Amino acid sequence: MAVLGAFAVGVFLCLAQVGSAGVAVFVFVVSGWVLSLIFHEFAHAFTAYRGGDYTVVDKGYLSLDPRLYADPLTSLAFPIFLVLAGGIGLPGGAVWINRGLLRSRGIASAVSLAGPATNIAFAVLCLAPLSLNVVTAASHPVLAPALGFLGFLQITAFVINMLPIPGLDGFGALEPHLPRSVLIAIAPIRRYAMMILFVALWFVAPVRDGFWELIRTVLDWFAIDPFLPADGYLLFRFWE
Repeated sequence: MAVLGAFAVGVFLCLAQVGSAGVAVFVFVVSGWVLSLIFHEFAHAFTAYRGGDYTVVDKGYLSLDPRLYADPLTSLAFPIFLVLAGGIGLPGGAVWINRGLLRSRGIASAVSLAGPATNIAFAVLCLAPLSLNVVTAASHPVLAPALGFLGFLQITAFVINMLPIPGLDGFGALEPHLPRSVLIAIAPIRRYAMMILFVALWFVAPVRDGFWELIRTVLDWFAIDPFLPADGYLLFRFWE
């Protein structure tokens, strides 16, 4: 409820255009991003519950209360830091699923894919009003870039999280179907996979350029002016 309240305040500030536009975009984006983190993890838990893991009920994962599963560092601080530092989105800590209770490997894959699916849903909710010209930079000079940047974050979260790298949902969807020999072979590097990914995204030009080109392609699918999310990011960093 606190996150919803903060998001409502952000929407009001963006629509009313009172005070600093940067502060309005910051409140809107941060609260909207945290809200998407909550639903991302809820989607994992709900799909697991429907697939056989009844323990998520006792753990409180179906309550939409992030205090029951969120680690302050990995679930909130780290994802928000990535938004602040590089303008990219990535869900943080996850709910704990008892995969031994899931009824099939297909369900196990669905549990992993449920989280990224919510990012696509949030991206559509943010970007559809812009694509349909319901919200434009001319009619809503603060809300439009705020929606553009929040939708952009959802797209980056989806793209990164779907990579077949240990620790991400893309790998989680593949893991139930991989031979044991493959899992044993990659075990030594699992703990370093995320570190390698972020180093590559920041410092390896072909990886970095390919990633951003893919993001621009997805924005083109929504017919979004790429400068709109960029304007939202600049407003978001109101302290500069």
